[in-house]
Amino acid sequence: MAVQALIVPAYTVRRLWPVDRDAVLDYFLRLDPDTRASRFMGNVSEAGVRAYAAQAVNSEGVMYGAFMEGALRGLGELRPMGPCPSRYTLSPRAEAAFAVERAFRRRGIGAALFARIARSARHHGVIDLHVRCLSGNGPMLRLAAKHGAALQHEGTETDGALHLARPTPFSLWYEGIAEAFDFTLAVSFPNRDRASA
Repeated sequence: MAVQALIVPAYTVRRLWPVDRDAVLDYFLRLDPDTRASRFMGNVSEAGVRAYAAQAVNSEGVMYGAFMEGALRGLGELRPMGPCPSRYTLSPRAEAAFAVERAFRRRGIGAALFARIARSARHHGVIDLHVRCLSGNGPMLRLAAKHGAALQHEGTETDGALHLARPTPFSLWYEGIAEAFDFTLAVSFPNRDRASA
């Protein structure tokens, strides 16, 4: 009987915390112009990227990163589309944004980030998750459609809407354990991105 090899992803996806601020800045500054424009829905200057990255980790919502050999190579954000009822609950509608460095695409990072963001959204009280992108962003459109998002084209932009199921007690417990583990990784290996990039 042949033994099948266990396939382990070459990256780790975890929540980002304030200790990751430098890794987030370095990541955004490394993005090529096309990827940066796709992520921000238009051209953004280096000063604009620096300003965004400086506040991103502390803004309402959550961020997740995909790390390869200690370097942040993909990033997903979940941001509320309205006032948040509490510190732990987002508004019922939220928006997700993703980007993966060009050299690290086609490895499942985008799909892993999307799945992690959708799971987090569900456990933060989000019912309708939206993904906006430029209409020419084929990879993002395919990823949204693969996860069941209904796509609506609006000129040069496309909105993907995904209705999320309510969390269960077990899924809430699991999410709490996952976030505690993510925090432990973040504080155990601070600023590895600068050393590894």
